[in-house]
Amino acid sequence: QVQLVESGGGLVQAGGSLRLSCAASGRTSSRDGMAWFRQAPGQEREFVAYINWNGGSIEYANSGKGRFTISRDNAKNTVYLQMNSLKREDTAVYYCATGLYSRDPSGYNYWGQGTQVTVSS
Repeated sequence: QVQLVESGGGLVQAGGSLRLSCAASGRTSSRDGMAWFRQAPGQEREFVAYINWNGGSIEYANSGKGRFTISRDNAKNTVYLQMNSLKREDTAVYYCATGLYSRDPSGYNYWGQGTQVTVSS
């Protein structure tokens, strides 16, 4: 089993920044890819960003390109999502997941509990 715990969410004004963290524990492997998804009320869970095991392959959804940066520290078993220039439409619960690259949530076996990000105007 793998446990994922997200943190760093909160309330921020539009244009502000937040840095989300996701700490992994249990039967983790530094070879696992890590992803961030988000889900707004009444909407499906959507892909945000992905990073492979060594950071050599990174993917972003169009919505976050140029504003979001995903990174990881394998020594700490932690993945980060730096979010800048936040917009109201970024408001959602953000989840991290571990697995091979996919923009489909069904491609991931392990998920965190989520952290709420609320962007006010």
